[in-house]
Amino acid sequence: MTGASILIADDDRGIRTVLDHALGRAGHDVQATDNGSTLWQWVEAGHGDLVITDVVMPDVDGLDLLPRIKQIRPDLKIIVMSAQSTLLTAIKAVERGAYEYVPKPFDLDELLSIVDRALSARGTASDNDRPDGGEGAEKLPLIGRSGAMQDIYRTVARLMSTDLTVMISGESGTGKELVARALHDYGKRRSGAFVAVNMAAIPRDLIEAELFGHEKGAFTGATSAGVGRFHQAQKGTLFLDEIGDMPLDAQTRLLRVLQEGEFTTVGGKTPISTDVRIVAATHHDLQGLIRKGQFREDLFYRLNVVPIRLPPLRERMEDIPDLVRHFLEEAAKEGLGTKTLLKPALAALQEYRWPGNIRELENLIRRIAALYTEEIIDETVVRAELDQGRQMSSNGEDADDSLAGSVEKHLARYFDAHRDELPPPGLYDRVLREIEKPLISLSLLHTQGNQLQAAKLLGLNRNTLRKKIRDLQVEVVRGSR
Repeated sequence: MTGASILIADDDRGIRTVLDHALGRAGHDVQATDNGSTLWQWVEAGHGDLVITDVVMPDVDGLDLLPRIKQIRPDLKIIVMSAQSTLLTAIKAVERGAYEYVPKPFDLDELLSIVDRALSARGTASDNDRPDGGEGAEKLPLIGRSGAMQDIYRTVARLMSTDLTVMISGESGTGKELVARALHDYGKRRSGAFVAVNMAAIPRDLIEAELFGHEKGAFTGATSAGVGRFHQAQKGTLFLDEIGDMPLDAQTRLLRVLQEGEFTTVGGKTPISTDVRIVAATHHDLQGLIRKGQFREDLFYRLNVVPIRLPPLRERMEDIPDLVRHFLEEAAKEGLGTKTLLKPALAALQEYRWPGNIRELENLIRRIAALYTEEIIDETVVRAELDQGRQMSSNGEDADDSLAGSVEKHLARYFDAHRDELPPPGLYDRVLREIEKPLISLSLLHTQGNQLQAAKLLGLNRNTLRKKIRDLQVEVVRGSR
């Protein structure tokens, strides 16, 4: 689209010149200023078909100008540019009526494409019907100025006023729950509860009761009725973390709930209507699980309405200084002392591959803040801590790869998933069942189904083993005695 009148406000002369020339070559009439007051006068006088404005200007905050513009000219499209490339900047811009948010430095071709779309959208519904920032809007939930993070910020900002189901993928430790919380905290359901469920932390035979609740006597240990997470998240957001670990039976039931908008408790018969926004997350390759028959394809498409991929830290190394600064500030608030990392120390962090992603970086910074008394942290300290981390990762015993360590990690996730409430009763028996069943199955596999040999291997009486096989419903290989 050509021939439009475009108003530009930016205190950077170079940016004004570049935009003036580029938009002029595209056939547009451009008026440019270095301040917000002049921009306001032009808008108030009815000039301009489109506004492109910076946030930080000498006389006014561009974000504060947006509501005033939308009040008198609600159909005027506004593109906001900012070097303050944070999630809150993107959210505030969209909340206050911006058509699009563009971080600096910007790609000129992309900006010109956004201009064309904005001009084509003239006369459509107003963009300023957005939820307010709400309490806690100044708390920074996500950190980073890399291009990958900017894409995520813009996606989150666009989703604020919707109830679309979101699928967040990414390696462990990349901050998937932070994105889910941002979608809730800045969305239209923020007055409701944010309920998180980690599928990997719940015994597989209890996932349905966890999600949908249960009636008294529905299963062993259910001495009273229990409320499920769908009920707790009513009018709010339900975050289904590690959705790839959900058993197929539970997947089928979840799909039915998503299709019909209602569920029944385990052991119950009365349908219960549900009104929740679903955000799911996984570190698995769900398409690979679908090919293996371990994840329902129809459920995948129900959940993957808006996909968000979180990059591993090794793909956004430029964000490490901002992340380190944030973690050091948090450590100082906790009384661990004020610390500053020198540039060579930051460079050492940017050379590391970070297999544990942001969680690993945070742990390292907290360890440095707690163990070192000096305020200025140099490269030597950082490299020593990184070397220690490498040694721990390469040593199976130190990395706590033992059975006890695995059980401890599993239970830690389980209790974290129930941090606000007492878990369902019968935990002892459920943990023993989860350990016993694979132990007996693998022993029978090793003895080719010979139960007498398996009993000797396990140190059990043969009759005891038979009873456990029956009670635990262990599948015995062919030819077993």
